[in-house]
Amino acid sequence: MNVKEAQKIAEDFSQKSAPSKDDEFIFTEAMQFLIEKKNRPRDMMFLGGFYYEKKKFDLALKYYEMAAALDFDEAYECLGYIWYYGRTGEKDYKKAFEYFSKMMAKGHLVATYKVADMYKNGYYVEKDLNKYREIIESLYPKVKNSKYLGEPLPEVFTRLARIRTEDGQTEEAIKLYLKAKDFQAQRLSYNAFFGDLNIMEWLIDDLYKIYPFDKDCFDFYDLYHLLKSPCKITFRYNDRILHLEAVTEDDSTAVCFEGKWFRGRREFFANAVLDGERLTSMYSEFYGFTLEG
Repeated sequence: MNVKEAQKIAEDFSQKSAPSKDDEFIFTEAMQFLIEKKNRPRDMMFLGGFYYEKKKFDLALKYYEMAAALDFDEAYECLGYIWYYGRTGEKDYKKAFEYFSKMMAKGHLVATYKVADMYKNGYYVEKDLNKYREIIESLYPKVKNSKYLGEPLPEVFTRLARIRTEDGQTEEAIKLYLKAKDFQAQRLSYNAFFGDLNIMEWLIDDLYKIYPFDKDCFDFYDLYHLLKSPCKITFRYNDRILHLEAVTEDDSTAVCFEGKWFRGRREFFANAVLDGERLTSMYSEFYGFTLEG
């Protein structure tokens, strides 16, 4: 393998929505080769991100720390997440706050709302809900016209929507949720990262606490709402009719899509595929959603 071949493997891998185990093995070999030969922090972050998505957090930490040692800004945000959530088995809010604050001082929007979360929850710092609100409100004008899907519009909008809901501004909260939903759906079409799927799940749950669900007009991500309870749904892709069912047994709800079973809605959205492609990457091509019975 040479550098050019390794780079081609990495580029091809990034275009796959449902890579095989063999694809993943070849990709990791190529990235390790590139890191050894080039020592580039962006390659370290790419491989660390892969391991983070696979929930192999010890390996993610290894490559994020390698990139941080080269003073690569994005690494500090990722290290903040590692320690905030205790991904390797131990939470360290002091480290998380220091990493996020370092990036917040540079104007990094993701780190800024995570600092806000720490004030909201009283993690390492004294709990301060006014400070939380102040920070989230300050982020709104910076993200409201976002076009690039990596910008944290859904993260800021959902936080602000909860603030608006608490203040009794329900209509404004609904608008924020719906805008965040559309943006997040587009983001997930490129990469169904588990953190982004969680955002969509929480968003839908919160939205339908304040917004009436219309069983005669719903879309792919509204299935998060329906699949919490027993139901049968059909929808269309090209000329095909697809079948989806949720069944409750022993206080848990299983989901069946086209004969394949999943342990609940979360696993369905993370793993369901059609013709070798994740459903999340095809969401805009589905139509004719019908709730049976």
